[in-house]
Amino acid sequence: MHFKWNYEPPTPEEKQAANELGDKLAMSPILAQLLIRRGITTESAAKRFFRPQLADLINPFLMKDMDVAVDRLNDAMGRKERILVYGDYDVDGCTAVALVYKFLQQFYSNIDYYIPDRYDEGYGVSDKGIEYAKRTEVKLIIILDCGIKAIREIEYAKTLGIDFIICDHHVPDEEIPPAVAILNPKQPNDHFPFKYLCGCGVGFKFMQGWAKNNGIPFSRLIPLLDFCAVAIAADIVPVTEENRILAFHGLKQLNQNPNIGLKAIIDICGLNGRELSMSDIVFKIGPRINASGRMESGKESVDLLIEKDYNCALQKAKHIDEYNEQRKDIDKQMTEEANQIVAKIESQKHYSSIVLYDENWKKGVIGIVASRLTELYFRPTVVLTRDGEFGTGSARSVTGFDVYAAIKSCRDLLMNFGGHTYAAGLTLRWADIPLFIKRFQQYVEDHIAPEQTEATLHLDAQLDFKDITKKLYNDLKRFAPFGPGCSKPLFFTQAVYDYGTSKVVGREQEHIKLELVDSKSNDVVNGIAFGQSASARYIKSKRAFDIAYTIEANVFKHHRLQLQIEDIRPEEDRHDKVLPMAKE
Repeated sequence: MHFKWNYEPPTPEEKQAANELGDKLAMSPILAQLLIRRGITTESAAKRFFRPQLADLINPFLMKDMDVAVDRLNDAMGRKERILVYGDYDVDGCTAVALVYKFLQQFYSNIDYYIPDRYDEGYGVSDKGIEYAKRTEVKLIIILDCGIKAIREIEYAKTLGIDFIICDHHVPDEEIPPAVAILNPKQPNDHFPFKYLCGCGVGFKFMQGWAKNNGIPFSRLIPLLDFCAVAIAADIVPVTEENRILAFHGLKQLNQNPNIGLKAIIDICGLNGRELSMSDIVFKIGPRINASGRMESGKESVDLLIEKDYNCALQKAKHIDEYNEQRKDIDKQMTEEANQIVAKIESQKHYSSIVLYDENWKKGVIGIVASRLTELYFRPTVVLTRDGEFGTGSARSVTGFDVYAAIKSCRDLLMNFGGHTYAAGLTLRWADIPLFIKRFQQYVEDHIAPEQTEATLHLDAQLDFKDITKKLYNDLKRFAPFGPGCSKPLFFTQAVYDYGTSKVVGREQEHIKLELVDSKSNDVVNGIAFGQSASARYIKSKRAFDIAYTIEANVFKHHRLQLQIEDIRPEEDRHDKVLPMAKE
């Protein structure tokens, strides 16, 4: 992989401001500069950023329909109606259901939960789910992380005397369902100031509003914040403003006193005894919660998340871990097949997007395959499989491109679609796939910028090895939690050399373990470059090269600092185009 490096050096004015802010915060001006680039320019703003306060959470009643939703829930409880908490089968939906169910169950017993079967019922509200509600005498369904497009289904439920409260974060259509209340910050005329909550976040705001209305102290909600952190990380929503507060305190809960189901997953992953981060959720915890919905039934994940007995939770977590191993095998096989198709279709090279379909691919894994292909080829990707006479699929996007809008432009061909900027789902007739491909690819071609399909690293700052200290690392940790909108700082150092001890490692000799020096100090710095063994020969030639990296602590080596190297570039390949001059 050859990345384009993007770096905008600080202006003299920015350097001066960074020096002043760094002095006030007792922090390196390099990191103060990162704050300024994030729009944090004062000491008080920096303190709010580093120490997000639960007291700064937005008033839930600023969300449209919150008062109506709270009143309807109060009425249901007052009349002792049966309530069903219903959610999507992904991480966001399962954590949302677990959060709302666990919280309400403390105050009300006539309550149940439901997760639709991905293969039997499909995404969102299903007729089978409504029939289950009718059969069990449910009068109110609280639906989480889906429902904003379920017009026909909710109309049908109304005829059966079942009301809906929708808690969703996906983009609404022009027509909205006839629910009693719709909580979704993206709907028109909603004045909630933060628009990027995940589904679990919307569910949390509903519970926050209900608790406030009923005089229940906010402290009763704090033990459920770990669900919010897991959903925010897994659903890849911006880790800014409201989400930053929820993720910060949710991670604190996850590290100090997680819910029993999450504790079992942490132990199964081998993560116990270390400080958990958002990336641990993305790569370890989230995939396991997702796995049961991808392979069998998402209800098993909710069963685990609400479990009160640790030994039972551990057995359920082991079962879900087995699903995850099966999922990985299928995912690998499908990705290899998809890569072979991309390689064979020469015409794909001329398009700004990829659309692939195969009637034998497993529905539960196509979203992961779409993500893999997007990461490999840096193009918006749609992967479809067959479901009877229909094709059903998942779309993933590259930075800055709205794949939901691209799919919406083909809506006359679609039976159903939904999602947001970077991830969407769709269903269409199998026979219409060739026309969809033509239309989708033309839309992307017309709307995507060339740089969005390039493998690009956006570099935050240039460091010398003498700058990489324990203090710098400890200050860097304060920028967490990381995610979209608050990415982990990416540094670069020019003209570094192999100390003479770097070597290729890994089962297939695919990684490089590095020991490096730069031209400005005698410090030897350790690094790991995953999947970059192709650069080993150049490194051992004793010639200079540049590296782009994040700074990590090696948990296996007494937390010694280590560079996680994202790209290695021979010095002669540097060129002026890679490191633009400061703006005039």
